[in-house]
Order: sequence, then structure tokens, then C-alpha cells
Amino acid sequence: MKTLRYTVLLACSAASIAIAPAARAEDRANTATAAEPSRSDSGQTTPEIIVTGRAETLYHVDETSVARGTSDPLDIPQSLSVINQALINDQGARDATDLYRNIAGITNFSYSTITFRGFRQDRVYYDNLRGDPFIAFSVPKLFNIQRVEVLKGPSGMLYGPGEPGGLINYVTKVPTEELQASARATLGNYDRFGGSADVSGPVTSDGQLLARGGVYYEQMDPFRNNTREKSLILDGGLTAKLGEDTRLIGQITHYDQKNRGARLRGVPTDDDGNFLADRSWNANEKTDFLNLKATVYQARLQSAPADGISFELATRYYKSTERQQYHEPRGLIDTDNDGIVDASRRELRDQRRARDGLNFAGNATIDRPVAGLDNRILVGADWYREKADFWAHTVPNSEIEPLSLANPVYGLSGASFYDLDALPLRETETRSTSYGFYIQDQLSLSEQWLLVGGTRYDRFEGEDILGDEDYTGDAWTFRGGVIFKPRQDMSLYFNWSEGFEPQDVDSQDTAVGGPFDPVTGEQFEAGVKLALLDGKIQANGAVYHITRQNLLQANGDVVDGVNQLAPIGEVTSKGFELEVSADLTPNWVLTANYAYNDAKITDTVEGQSLTNAVGDRFANAPKHQAGLWSRYQFAATGTAIALGSEYVSKRLSLSGQKVKPYVIFDASVIQRINDNLSLLLRVDNLFDKTYAASGFVDRTGHFPGEPRTVFAELRWDL
Repeated sequence: MKTLRYTVLLACSAASIAIAPAARAEDRANTATAAEPSRSDSGQTTPEIIVTGRAETLYHVDETSVARGTSDPLDIPQSLSVINQALINDQGARDATDLYRNIAGITNFSYSTITFRGFRQDRVYYDNLRGDPFIAFSVPKLFNIQRVEVLKGPSGMLYGPGEPGGLINYVTKVPTEELQASARATLGNYDRFGGSADVSGPVTSDGQLLARGGVYYEQMDPFRNNTREKSLILDGGLTAKLGEDTRLIGQITHYDQKNRGARLRGVPTDDDGNFLADRSWNANEKTDFLNLKATVYQARLQSAPADGISFELATRYYKSTERQQYHEPRGLIDTDNDGIVDASRRELRDQRRARDGLNFAGNATIDRPVAGLDNRILVGADWYREKADFWAHTVPNSEIEPLSLANPVYGLSGASFYDLDALPLRETETRSTSYGFYIQDQLSLSEQWLLVGGTRYDRFEGEDILGDEDYTGDAWTFRGGVIFKPRQDMSLYFNWSEGFEPQDVDSQDTAVGGPFDPVTGEQFEAGVKLALLDGKIQANGAVYHITRQNLLQANGDVVDGVNQLAPIGEVTSKGFELEVSADLTPNWVLTANYAYNDAKITDTVEGQSLTNAVGDRFANAPKHQAGLWSRYQFAATGTAIALGSEYVSKRLSLSGQKVKPYVIFDASVIQRINDNLSLLLRVDNLFDKTYAASGFVDRTGHFPGEPRTVFAELRWDL
């Protein structure tokens, strides 16, 4: 019944938008009226739709690159979601966590990690390349992102090592053919202020050299005690046209994040999921911090040297350093012996993480008939090397005063209180290298039937420098699918895909029984995709069954005092998902999604649980999740009103504590002032609900969701 009530609430939020008659809007940002050839993000020539007066097709995407090479989503035999710039802007999204409610099957886990079709994971790609600069506990920002593409299920054949839930690909902004410029000024509660500026276009009279530059800065004092966040992004790019169908794109992006009172942990709860302290409670002092500095260099050569042939060669290098000092909760205590826990023990951690990675990749698409049948061959290869260094000092909780849950007193601990250099130093230093090549064929048997099949070979090497341990391994992965299109705006598909993940370097130690074969994943999926009424209604439905095998567990044996591991774990995840984006009228747009997932451990040692799981279930994996966003545009006033909502059913934390279900609502008002100027008013958590966005472990508590936040953004666009 609760699920039914939340579903009714979602439906009511959509219906509440439809309070005015349909009419043509005069907002120049949104109606198809002209078609001029232009370059897509992938460099291919496509019709550019210039929008000038209504909300129709505002959130629609006609092509994606996440399946390697630009493709029509209807021709991909696998479930996918794409979030474009218009939706990012309307929701005032600043980082990746702001977007998860728009994607069926994804919910928050912690920091940048997500639960994806039941599995915890954090691997992302940029322009189909590995190299995520937001390491460990930092969350990807969206300032320089054009759209977000999500490919669901194992994708080993296309991308190599990865988690089985799916992958997220961020498509970055590149220099534009025409002059474009924008500026933003933001002001909100929690002392939030900031701004950004972006300019892009040709820098030579013949248009053979294009450039883009942007800067973003924002600062706020969030609701958790002692916290302050500052983010600076500098982004630039050059595009050189080397011929009619060839271009070289170079990009540089620098990130600088300074977060005071972090790394943030949760707020303690009881076993029923009730917070034991105010949601603003924080174990960290004002002197604690988490700072990230990262720089990314990327270059891509795109070309179509002959009819039906196109290729891309790309490289990406990043270097990131994350420095943090924070107080880690170490367990709740009863200080006055009344039988009620009232304080948290803490230890001080002083840590540094450094990571850099280099990626080379290339792929080619060849469209050539075979026996009179349309045929597309995709071939490619990639190479990736990553270095990761870590060191830490820890001040034990025995030297630090516990922190009260009801009346926390800060200022009694901090890095300056201790001689950190005199403490034992814990270090790790690892190197990993992987490379692979793949081939895929898509054959059109007729106008209605398409067959897709491919294979990939990967080899990977890992090295624990300080532990003097290394390992190597390899894997073959396969992908196959069939698509039936009873009409051009509908496709029915069946897909089988595989994936794999090398075991952690620490688990490869011979002392624990290593090395081990990689974790493997396999998915069967069937679905339907629609693009009806010239794309005014886009919908996807999918059912899936994923198995993940070779997860390591202690097998009960002890050799020289060390527990031995064995690849005896198996997890099965199954469910179904629905997504729809519809133009209900020329001025009324609605997007909605729903996901059901059942992820369980199906093989392990009796009495033991796999990592990220409790009993036979996975932590933070809701059975039900739903999201809705509806936008109505009023013609007479140039006003657009949008309302969104998110529902997540109950979950378990890593310690088996309940994580309560929640439903929250958000709203945006966009007012066009003139042809160049508009104002966004954004409200998150409209009714100021107290809820847990996700659980963790009992000693650190659940991660509280944000209270009501409000900000206004003045936008200028050339």
C-alpha cells in the first residue's frame, strides 16, 4: 500500500502542472524551426535543431555514442538512458548526484558511488575514455558536461573491465561552429553564491579553428556542522579542422575543490533507521578538510576519410591529488550509564591519495553491404595505465574526547593537537595496466531485423609496489543481440552481454591463496524502445537477469595465521525498468521512470556475507525506485514551471540497519526576461523532509539527505 500511495503522489505531482490550456510559448530556447548541418559531439555531420518557441522535444536525444560510435538508440540492443543539457539546466544540477533520480535503476550509495541494478559501483567514463579525476570521495561536477549517457548491464565487450550494473559516460563540451556565450550568477540559502562564464566559437575568419573557454566557481556552507564547500573549474578547448571531414579536438580542464569539515560521514541511527542526532550533526571539526586538485588533458582526432568509413583516435591523461584530515566515528557509547548511547568515539585520520592515469583508444566504423545487406563493422582497441599512491597517519580514539550526539562541543581536537609525523605511517603504492581489442558486427537482415554480435580480448596486470606482489590475467567477453523493428519508431530487442572485473591487488597476495581469476558478470535482457509521433514520445521498457560470479570469500582455512580466500561468491540481480519522456502538448513535457530490482546472494559460504551485502541481500539496493519531472510553459508570460519527485523504497545498511523509504519533491521556475536574459528559481526538498539518502555502517550512521535548499540563478545567453 505504501508503494501505491507514493505512486499516486507521483501521478498527482504531474497532474498539478496541467493547470493551463495548451498554447504556443515564445521562449526562443525550445522549438524546432530550422535545420542547418552541424557537427555533433562525435564530430559527425547531423541536422541541428534550432529551438525558438515551445517545450516540445526539449529533453529528447536522437543519437548517442555510449555504444561506441554514434548510433540511434533504437538500433542498440541494450537498455540506455541519456540526460541532455536542457534537463541538466532545468533542474539546476551541479554534480552527478543531482541526476540519479532521472535514471531508472540508479540510487545513491555513498560519495560518488551508486547502486546500479543492485550493485555498488563507481566507474565512469569521459567521452568513452577511462580517466576519472574525481578520485575516492569527490563527486563529478557537471559544468563542462554536455550530456550524460548511461549504458545498463555488463559492457565488457565494449569497454573492458567494469561493474555489471552498467556504466556512465560523460560527454564533454567542445568548441562550437557558431559564436556562443553565456554567464550565470547564483545566490541561495546556506550562504550559497557563485557564478560561471562560457564562450565558444570560431577564432579565425575561415572557421578552421574553433575555441572554447569557461570558468565556474561556487561556494556554500551546507547544513552539516562546520562544513563549507568551494569549487573552481577552469575549462578550455581548441578544435582544428584538418579537412572537410577531419578535425582535431584538444581539451584541458582543471578542478580545485576545497571542502571544510569533511570527509563527511553519516549521522548515527538506531536499528529501525531513526536518527539519534540532528541531521546537521557532524563528527568533523572546522579544521578538518577534504581538498581535491586535478588536471585533465584530452585530445581526439575524428575523421570520415571515405563514404561509410569513420574513425576516432583519442588519448586522455589526468593527475589528481586528494588531501584530507577528518574525524572518523569509531562507535557509540553511553557516557552517563543510563542505558542510552549519547556520544560517538572518534579517531583523527590524516590521509593523502594521489592518482594519475593515461588512456589511448581508437575505433573505426565501417558501413559496407554484405551480400546486398546493410552491414556495420566496429573495430577498436584501448590501453590504460593507472598509478595510485596512498599514505595515512591515525590518531586513535583513546586520545580524543568523544563527541556528544545531542550537544556536540567542537574545538577540542584537530591536527594541531597532535604530532602527526611521529605517528606510524601506513602506505600503499599500486600500478595497474590493461589493454584490449574488440570487433563487433551489426547486420541488417531486412528493414525489420538486425543482428549484433561482438567479442573482445583484454589483458590486465597489477602490481603492489611496496608489497612486492604482482599478478596478470586475461579475459574474453562477448555480446550478442537481435533487434526487431515492426515500424521505424519501435524496436524490440534481446541482448546477452558479459563483463568482468580483475580482483583487487590486495586479494592477489599468495599468502591469502591468490592470484585469482577475475569476477565475471553475465546479463540476459529483453526490452522495447519507442520513439512515437516523430519523437514526441520516447519510452523504454526492459527486463533483465544478471549473475555475478567469482566473488572472493574466506573459505574457512587458515594458513600461517592468515585466512584463505576462494572465488565462491555469486550474486543474482533481476528486475525490470520503465522510462518515458513525452510531449503531452507543445508546452507540456513529462519524464518518468520506475525500477524494480531484486539482488540476492545465491552462492557463498554458510554464515558469511559478501562485501557490500547483509545476509543474502545487498546493502542500499531498493526493490522499488521511481522518479518524475514535469515542465509546463506558459506562452503569455514566458514562464516555465516544473515539478519533480523521487521515491526510494526501504533498504538495509551495511550493518543491517533499516534505511527508511522516502519521497521528496523539487520545483523549478524559469522566467524569461528578454531574448538573452532569464531567471531560474530552484527549490530542492520542497517540503523539507528529513530522510536518509543511503545507509552505511552502524558506527558512522546513515547519510542524511539535504533539507530544503533554495537558490536563484540569473542567466545570460548570447
